[in-house]
Amino acid sequence: MDKKNIKKVVTLSALFFLPVIFLLFLYPSTNNYNPLEVVKTEVLDLQNLSSANTEAQFKDYITVLGFLGKDPEARVVEMSNLKELIYDKFQGFKKFQVVTLVSEEAKVAAGRLKQELTKYGELKYWKFVYLNDSDIKKMFNSLRSSDVLDFNLSTNKVFIIDKALDQRGRLDNRTKKEIENKREAYPLTAYNAAEVAQLKNVMGADDLRVLFTEYRQKRKGEFNSTSRRADDLKGDLN
Repeated sequence: MDKKNIKKVVTLSALFFLPVIFLLFLYPSTNNYNPLEVVKTEVLDLQNLSSANTEAQFKDYITVLGFLGKDPEARVVEMSNLKELIYDKFQGFKKFQVVTLVSEEAKVAAGRLKQELTKYGELKYWKFVYLNDSDIKKMFNSLRSSDVLDFNLSTNKVFIIDKALDQRGRLDNRTKKEIENKREAYPLTAYNAAEVAQLKNVMGADDLRVLFTEYRQKRKGEFNSTSRRADDLKGDLN
């Protein structure tokens, strides 16, 4: 190979590898993240409710909690979204579960909803818990939310509860544009299961992934609560 060709190869190699080297230097800093914030402490556990005839519990689990109330079939769209975008994505992770609360009087209707959802896969880590109306209200009131349950004791919002019975979310959910426009900070305490974009891009692609990464790093003794949120935490979840 003559000098001209050697020079050409060296130049092309430099053009290719320099950006790669630059990204490798950036990687340790961009792979850090802020932990998903605690928006409410001391959420009631199922074992604290007198009508909860179940062994299910929130403690020691990462739980996505929903309220189906007296007419669970009315939430079939939201629950289908939740199954496809959240449950199916995270069911393989240890100590993950979805819990939906149903009025005791709606067991038959809940059975039909469950049958509809299982057409697209089993619900091994999805628990339907039946409570009296008073306990459903009591559980909801132990959460932080700007919404209220409807007349059927249900809502299209779902909540994240961590292993220590803390409700997780965002204390400041402003976008960059809202911050630039000096909009007052507002929290995100629940996720709208009727909105595919919020379930997929906010709850699934970001917040739950961050929470699983936090627990993974705690197990390995690597957790740093001062680090910042990553744009992509895929590598940490493998």
